[in-house]
Amino acid sequence: ACFRLLCSLLIPALFLSGILCVCVVVLLWGTRLWIQQRKNQWTSAGKDGKRPLLVAFFHPYCNAGGGGERVLWCAIRTLQKQYRNVTCVVYTGDRDATGEEIVEGAFRRFNIKLTHPVKFVFLEKRYLVEASLYPHFTLLGQSLGSVFLGWEALLKCVPDVYIDSMGYAFTLPLFKYLGGCRVGCYVHYPTISTDMLSVVRNQDTRFNNAAFITNNPLFSKFKLVYYYFFAFVYGLVGSCSDVIMVNSSWTLNHILSLWRAGACTSVVYPPCDVQTFLEIPLEEEKSTAEHSIVSVSQFRPEKDHPLQIRAFAKLLKEKRLGQQPSLKLILIGGCRNQQDEERVNNLKHLCEELGVSNDVDFRINVPFEELKRHLAEATMGLHTMWNEHFGIGVVECMAAGTVILAHNSGGPKLDIVVPYEGHITGFLAENEDSYAETMAYILSLSPQKRLEIRENARRSVHRFSDQHFEETFLLSVEPLFK
Repeated sequence: ACFRLLCSLLIPALFLSGILCVCVVVLLWGTRLWIQQRKNQWTSAGKDGKRPLLVAFFHPYCNAGGGGERVLWCAIRTLQKQYRNVTCVVYTGDRDATGEEIVEGAFRRFNIKLTHPVKFVFLEKRYLVEASLYPHFTLLGQSLGSVFLGWEALLKCVPDVYIDSMGYAFTLPLFKYLGGCRVGCYVHYPTISTDMLSVVRNQDTRFNNAAFITNNPLFSKFKLVYYYFFAFVYGLVGSCSDVIMVNSSWTLNHILSLWRAGACTSVVYPPCDVQTFLEIPLEEEKSTAEHSIVSVSQFRPEKDHPLQIRAFAKLLKEKRLGQQPSLKLILIGGCRNQQDEERVNNLKHLCEELGVSNDVDFRINVPFEELKRHLAEATMGLHTMWNEHFGIGVVECMAAGTVILAHNSGGPKLDIVVPYEGHITGFLAENEDSYAETMAYILSLSPQKRLEIRENARRSVHRFSDQHFEETFLLSVEPLFK
């Protein structure tokens, strides 16, 4: 009797499940066909009768002015130079600027001039990927938000080739399976990494792991399960990419372990404008009344500007015991939104608390020429992000001829601040004390010794040039254009 009851319930359930699956498949297939019909709306046939290939970059913050944006504009310039029959499109949420202003900003900030016009698709729902919208379950919230933003992008323009250049991997299946596009991605930083899993597992307090979670074993276990689930789904969506480019050895290791798509994954170092910085004359320092220490990075929480200010304050406290040249800390970076501006105000308050306001200078969204001038005059370059995926600012400082001091982790440790032909190229530190001590040590070196380190660093950065990026980028994306 029980068996008959079970069968009478199970068979209809299986039947209904089958019908539901068929309906979902038909719905998805119908949606795909409907989207495919919209593909020809954006381009018309050229003089040769061929429709240009539409290559779209998903970069909601393309006007932000950071290293990721430099990759975007260099990638577009590279494709324009290599392929005549390609039209580049950028999906962006920067609705406060026109396309002309965005392109002009790319030239002003990065010294990048495009050879052909770019089309912009302005998205209205960028707020869906703002971290502030998701005070809890931020990773999941932003990732789901990116799917809705990607859907808006797909409805407005259906490309032939889709490249996620900002780390929104959850949009990849959308464009591949519904849009029928060949898809690629450039990963600056994994949305979740094995390091993040270990931080939660070890109950360490970090900017992405609050104290109230680390102090509660139950919360920590729940967050660990959530992170493992998210890492599994992140691996699924990422692995559907036809071409995967990563910006450093550190990122490569994490993406290989999470996405498991080694056959189509390659390292493409981001393009750094080393040639422009190498034009700065490199001479032995003359006696000066002031040494400047320059930091180049966007004002985001993970960049850890408070560590820079605290270490600098500690250095000043120790240096004032003796009669030495005065020191100036110059923080150069981009502000994307009101949150970043509030962060800068908090940093200024920290300077007041530590009594170093007169010794710290904030330079926000500066033009390229001003950035170049500050680096030319600097004695030292400073970078403090833990597990920085790459570190374009680190390379720029080295190319400009500063003695770099970066965090002993991530890209700077594995790829950039490494010995070159057996010679030292810079320094690494980990915490407030070691940063202050290393800064004091660098300043104690003779100008001749600092010049040797600067020369070694300069020779080592040619592998991060625009030309090297263009060569490796074209090799990596070639399968998308066959």
